This record gives sequence, C-alpha cells and structure tokens, in this order.
Amino acid sequence: MRPHFSKTHILCLILALLAILALVHNFYQFENFNTTGLKWLVEENESQPSLHTTKTRRKLYCGYEHQVLSKIEREEEESLFAALQWPKPPENKVPFVRSTDPFHSNFMILNNHANFKVGDQLEVLVHMKDYDGNPKQYGGDYLQSRIHSAYLKAGAIGRTVDYQNGSYRIFFTLLWPGEVTVSVSLVHPSEGIQLLQRLREEKPDRAYFKSLFKSGRISEVTICNVCLPGDMPICNFTDSYTGEPWFCYKPRKLSCATRINHFKGGYKKGLLTSEESNFFQSGVNIKMPIPSSGPDTVIVRPLGHAEMDSLERSHSPDVFPSGYYYQDEWQQRTQLIRHFNKSSDITECLQGKLIHLFGDSTIRQWFEYLTAFVPDLVELNLGRPKKVGPLMAVDSKHNILLNFHCHGPPIRFFTVFSSELHYIANELNRIVGGKNTVIAITIWSHLSTFPIEVYIRRLRNIRRAVVRLLDRSPKTHIVIKTANVQELGPEVSLFNSDWYSYQLDTIMRKMFSGIGVYFVDAWEMSLAHHLPHKLHPEDIIVKNQLDAFLSFVCPLETHYSFLTGIHNQMWSLFV
Repeated sequence: MRPHFSKTHILCLILALLAILALVHNFYQFENFNTTGLKWLVEENESQPSLHTTKTRRKLYCGYEHQVLSKIEREEEESLFAALQWPKPPENKVPFVRSTDPFHSNFMILNNHANFKVGDQLEVLVHMKDYDGNPKQYGGDYLQSRIHSAYLKAGAIGRTVDYQNGSYRIFFTLLWPGEVTVSVSLVHPSEGIQLLQRLREEKPDRAYFKSLFKSGRISEVTICNVCLPGDMPICNFTDSYTGEPWFCYKPRKLSCATRINHFKGGYKKGLLTSEESNFFQSGVNIKMPIPSSGPDTVIVRPLGHAEMDSLERSHSPDVFPSGYYYQDEWQQRTQLIRHFNKSSDITECLQGKLIHLFGDSTIRQWFEYLTAFVPDLVELNLGRPKKVGPLMAVDSKHNILLNFHCHGPPIRFFTVFSSELHYIANELNRIVGGKNTVIAITIWSHLSTFPIEVYIRRLRNIRRAVVRLLDRSPKTHIVIKTANVQELGPEVSLFNSDWYSYQLDTIMRKMFSGIGVYFVDAWEMSLAHHLPHKLHPEDIIVKNQLDAFLSFVCPLETHYSFLTGIHNQMWSLFV
C-alpha cells in the first residue's frame, strides 16, 4: 500500500529541504570566508570585543584580502596586529618645531644615590620636549637605550615604557659590577613614526623589482612585485605550494615562460613633502643621543659568593634582556654560552653535520665567517655570485657540509637566476632532518616595505614547514636568527628603518615561540655592543652570534647558576 502525502506534507518537506540547504551553504561560507568576510564580521560585532584579541581595522592590501584563514590564524593575526599598535600624535600634521627635539629633551637616573649591586634594576626617566623647549604632551617616539662599561667591553639594552604623555621610563638590569653608564637615543620622533606607518600602508611598492625575459635575440625587462597596480597584462609566478604571490608585468613580445632572472629595480623617490622630510634629518632627529639632566653613571658593587649562588639562571624564554656583553663576549641569561675561540672547537662541534643557512645577507655573514675562520672548511666554486649564492663549503676530512640559500622574493640582491629563487618553506620540506642536521633561518630586512600581512603569511608558511620537519625528525636543530639594528639616514629610514625591523622582529619572535626552535638574539647583540650600528655587523658581533648558534648545537654538559661563568673574573677585579 502506497503512503499518502497530502499537499501540506509535501510543502513541509520542501521547506525542510530548503532550510537544510541554507544551513549547509552558511556553514560552507563560514568555513571558507576570507579577510573580506572578516572585515564584515569585525564591523558587525564591534560591541562584543574578543576576550583574547583587540579587533583592528586595516586596509586590505592587494590580493591579501583573498587569503583563506582558519579561525586560529585569524585570531593570531589580530593578536599580532594588537601587539604592534603604536601611539600616534593627536593631530595628523604636526609642525616641525612642535616635534620631538632630542637636544632639548633629557633623561635622569632615578635613585642615583642608591647602593646598587649586581642583579638590581636601574630606572631612568626620559622627558621629551619640542624645538621651542616645550614639554611634549603625547608619546610614540622610538627610543633605543643601553648601559655599558667601556673598559670592561660590557653592554646590555633597556626596556622602554611609554606613558604617552611625553615621558618614558626605561628599565635596566645591572649585570656586572663597576661603573656603568646609561645612554639613550631618539631613533625617530613620533611624528616620523606616523609617516613610516603611512608609507607602509599606502606605498608598499616603494621598493620595486625587475625581471629579464629573453628568447633568442629578443629580451625585455619588466617590473615585478608582490602585487602590481593597473590593468596591464601580468605574469603570475605565485608559488604553487605555499601560495606566496609574485607577479611581473608581461613582456610585450615574449611569453611568461622566458623569464631569466630577478633583481632589485630600485626605490621610489619623492615619497615625502619638504615639510615631512624635516622629520628625517641626519644629525638632527635620526638616532640622536638624548642628554642627561644629571649624572649618567652609577656604581654597581659585586655580589658575594652566597648572593651569587642565590641568583639562579633563568629558564624563561621571555627573560629580558636575553643577554649582555662582558669582555666583548656575549653572556646568555637563559643558557650558558660556549665561546668558540679556536677553529678546532668549531670543527669538533660540526663534525659529521649538514648545516643549512637560509635567509638574507645577514645570515650569509655566518657562512663567510665560518669559511674564513675554519681552515678545513673549503668553499666550493659553484659559479654563482658571492653575494647571492647558493654557496657551499665542505670539510671532507671531518664530514661537514655547509650551505647558504637566499630566501625567495622579494629579495633586494643583485641578479638572481629564476631557477635559484626558492622559498624557505619549500626547501625545508625537502630536508630529511635528524640529529646531524642543523638549520638556521632569518628573514626580515627585504620585507620591511610591505604591509604586515605579507610578512605574517611568509612566516606562517615557514612555520608550517618547521613543524612538519620537527614532527618527522624531532632531533633536528633549528635556529631562528632575529633582526638587527643598522645605520640610518633620511632615505634608508623610509625603507629599512629600525622601527620597521623592530616590528617584524616582534612578529618573528611571537610566531616561532613554543614550537621547539632556538633563537639567536641578533637584535640585542647588535644594539648592546659598543660598535656603530651596521646592517652587516662587524666580525666580533657575528662571532658572538655564531657562539650562541653553536652553543645550541653543542651545549655544555654542566649548568651554571646565573653569572657564574664570569664570576671569578669579576671577583678578582672588584673585591
């Protein structure tokens, strides 16, 4: 007997099916919505802020609004944006005379008459003034600070707190005995930082790149970048595995398949008005010292043996500062650093190991230092430019293989063959790994002109590859080298300012924390040292970076309490 369906039953069935289809469609939309959807979600739910992140409105850049992010990735991105928020002047345009003047500004040491000892905290108060000598009423200046003792070749950096009223407090940990001097510098006034923020969002193509296309006797050069404006035909060189976007304008006569190389095109000019250029003047307001309103030194007494024993070495990855110099040797506060002063010590550490260095020219320095310092490590002539690579060195006697590969575009090197443009994530996926495999990675300087989303995406791809590598080969040594400070002039500031580097460095540390990698704190090592800032630090700083790197690969078996490694030297000098 057939079941009987009334018109009412049929109508209800149709409505139920439509409801199910609508539910499935909405679920699919939610699971696959891009950042355009995220923007809508933020605007609609501003009355219900997240407990974990601060939602921020951001201009969508190029194709990056089309990223498909998981819920965790969206939350992470919002958290990173929140961590990078920087105070702005209350007005969009501030006259130069009302901007921060380092010469009128000053700092003073608090409790200067206190009986300081090693391990104590020193506090410094900074007051900012404009060119008329009037106190500033808002914050946002970028400061760098250090304590140092020239005769001990000792130095460490400070942590700055911005009260956003023209006053700043800087905290130092006193890490060695004797006379200690405080130095504070204005890197950029807040009015200059505001312009750097605007350039990053509105002029992301201010560094541009080119590629040569060639077939037979015909050759053409076109402009390339992460994204390209206009409606001209383009060649899409987006990486098929990572999804990292890269485009070139299509040659008029040749096909996209005839691309030969990649090279830096240059930097756009005329980015600032004449009035805005006043905020970036060498000898005026770029990395200028701020004078002290009183004594700039304190006397620090050494600790007794019992007090030394009570100061245990910290094992927290967030300890600040992470280390300090003493007798020009870097002392890590979270791990005892070995100092590889003899080439034979390095050879012994690296014997039987395969070492991969990935990144920019600041990690290429590691390759150059090792091949110059270790006589048995012989560089092979691969017929590639020295500054570009890839580079390879071999010690066949001790079974050591050392490689350097530059990271993928954007990269501001000289000419790189297209066949040599490899993304770090893809290279990591090809590595088997194991206890005899050592990997060091850095990537920051060449991405400083782009919006933050570009950098986050690159690190996210690298992190995925790192996690996969550690899953299949958990004994692989993976080290992240952080960014470093450099010399700055008016033009360099607009492309590679320390402020840009500091923001990328913050993201790098957050995104790679907690996944089983080590950090070489090149930022502190370059800022705490007495030598002038350089994009490519001098050999003594590179040596200390490598000491930290090699100490992760070949750690000492014994563990000391905090400061014990140099305690005997200090005690003999000061008691």
